[in-house]
Amino acid sequence: FINGIYSTEFSNIRSKELTVQLIGEAAGNEFSPIVSKHLGNSGRYSKDGIYALNSAFAHQGVFIHVAAGKVVSNPVYIYHIIDARDANVLAQPRNLVYVGERSEVEFAETHHTIGVSDSFTNEVFEVIVEKDANVSLYKIQNDNEQSNQVSTTHFRQIGKSNIHAVTISLNGGMVRNNLNITLEAEHAEAHLYGLYFLQGNSHVDNHTTVDHAKPNCMSNELYKGIITDDATAVFNGKIFVQPQAQKTNAYQSNKNILLSAGASVNTKPQLEIFADDVKCSHGCTVGQMDEEGLFYLRSRGISEDTARSLLIHAFAMDVLEHIKPATLRSYVDRLIFERLEFEHHDAISSDTEKF
Repeated sequence: FINGIYSTEFSNIRSKELTVQLIGEAAGNEFSPIVSKHLGNSGRYSKDGIYALNSAFAHQGVFIHVAAGKVVSNPVYIYHIIDARDANVLAQPRNLVYVGERSEVEFAETHHTIGVSDSFTNEVFEVIVEKDANVSLYKIQNDNEQSNQVSTTHFRQIGKSNIHAVTISLNGGMVRNNLNITLEAEHAEAHLYGLYFLQGNSHVDNHTTVDHAKPNCMSNELYKGIITDDATAVFNGKIFVQPQAQKTNAYQSNKNILLSAGASVNTKPQLEIFADDVKCSHGCTVGQMDEEGLFYLRSRGISEDTARSLLIHAFAMDVLEHIKPATLRSYVDRLIFERLEFEHHDAISSDTEKF
């Protein structure tokens, strides 16, 4: 996508298991029943003003279809390029993804801005997941402070399925991630992971909603934050358990480290339970660097800067280990090492050999 508009010129669809079309095109061919049934049909979330803005002004949105029984062997990379060299930019990309029964697919989204003019990206990503399908979505945000973004992702698990969502926020101006998941079939599972590592004056909001609408479903959510300088983070996670959703297992955790006096985080985990036979928990922590761990590492001859970086990286690993594609995990790892002022992995391994 360039400035929110899908570019066929710079796109390369390598997998034969994948169909990619403009939404307008798909609405007029054999995919018309799917598009008309699911596009914009996200329940209560469709009343959101930012969502409505995207619906009104999205141009050349994309429909992605994975047919029943198909396995897309390599991750599908979605690149969002903002060209802000000469003027301010308003981008409103729109994607509708339909994953058929017994299918598997991984998506990796990255955002890049060229230039320093102000930009605002208002993205909507809707994913419909059928029975026995497995879907992973990795969202990597690492932009400049002139780049602002609202990213709204809706998953509807209309069959017994498994979704895996990882959101990594490393930079940007004002960033808000809305991740909404509805478990609409028995025995559906949703796994949500997030890491925000913020510096400067960055402001990142993560708002998640997991709606358990059927019995015997499970959700697991872990978000971790590392905040320094004058950056601000917000986490608001909501879990709804509807009256009919008995035998629900739902877990939510948010953990944060503040590395400077000017850093701040506002965290609000929420449970709204209307069923009586469930296992649910939620919690949050906000603290500073583990001084005992820092002392332990320094007593082994490791420098203070390296010891701090080791502890920060270890804190982040609880989320990073859930990035399954090796190349993508290495890319994110490299971004974090650069933030920690390590040139490469050997900078850590050479010090850890002193243990």
